[in-house]
Amino acid sequence: MDVGGRLKFGKADNFQTELRRRVEGYFQSTGRRQRDCPQMYVKTAIILAVHAASYGLLVFYASRWWQAFPLAILLGLTTAEIGFNIQHDGSHKAYSEHQWINKLMAMTLDLIGGSSYIWHWKHDIFHHTYTNITGHDADIDIGFFGRLSPHQKRYEFHRWQHLYLWPLYGFLAIKWLLFDDFRDVITGRIGGHQVPRPRGWEWILFLGGKMVFFTLAFAIPLLFHPVLVVALFYGVVAVVTGIALSMVFQVVHVVEQAGFPLPRPDTGCIENAWAVHQVETTVDYARNSRIVIWLVGALNFQIEHHMFPRLCHVNYPAISKLVETTCLEFGVRYSEHKSFGAGLVSHFRWLRRMGLAA
Repeated sequence: MDVGGRLKFGKADNFQTELRRRVEGYFQSTGRRQRDCPQMYVKTAIILAVHAASYGLLVFYASRWWQAFPLAILLGLTTAEIGFNIQHDGSHKAYSEHQWINKLMAMTLDLIGGSSYIWHWKHDIFHHTYTNITGHDADIDIGFFGRLSPHQKRYEFHRWQHLYLWPLYGFLAIKWLLFDDFRDVITGRIGGHQVPRPRGWEWILFLGGKMVFFTLAFAIPLLFHPVLVVALFYGVVAVVTGIALSMVFQVVHVVEQAGFPLPRPDTGCIENAWAVHQVETTVDYARNSRIVIWLVGALNFQIEHHMFPRLCHVNYPAISKLVETTCLEFGVRYSEHKSFGAGLVSHFRWLRRMGLAA
């Protein structure tokens, strides 16, 4: 339900139809599973085990700062890993053919403090439909703190945003978990969109998830450690998580190569077809790095993810060349950074450009 009506895209062409045909043909010819991939279940077990171990050691074992600090960093990173790999696939129904498994995996976001209900609307629906469209995609709207789109209002202090936003990214998780979810549920709005408030079991899941998070993050640690120590190391965990989340997501949409189209003033529609829009507002990075692929849940194959969000992410490397070739054949711009570092540099330059442009 969108305030002001649903935004429309240009008429679909043969690009999306042909791309889907080729990808479906790939899975049929190889016999590869689209979901319920064994390596995904193994990966999930590893991430959850390391997360639980780092939490247990931090809360029940660490008694010196030099023990607690690296454990807090590891806990922050594994929290982000749960988001990148497990809940993200579950939320998109890409983890399994069985919907109860997808729901269970999506609920790991509630375990680490977020709301799977709000995430579904904000990310799965609005971001994936209206990618990089100012006023519709809440992911590129950080309020007056920064100007990420050329169509957002510029303030004089934005000329320094390429410097001050980096440390502010560390507070993303704190703001999201402790404020944004509650605001969105109370107001029934996410950015410029109206959303239905949770009902019945959705309310129970929302409130229950927050209670579990507050218990794990604060109540249990306070039984063993002073208030200031708990607050300090919660801050370390949250800042590490926030930085990791921000870096991974910003370098695929808020960079020089990504488009930021607006609806045509005469028709009120986005000129490109939806599939073309998704590709040209998104940028891949580090496609040849197995380490990056494993750590970020193949979100570095962001174009492939936006085109096929219901594929388990372990499949994205296998179809990336097929997607790139089809884009080239149809004249659709396919952009990538050769490394994660190159993506960060592009994000830096884009922030600087947006801070200086009128």
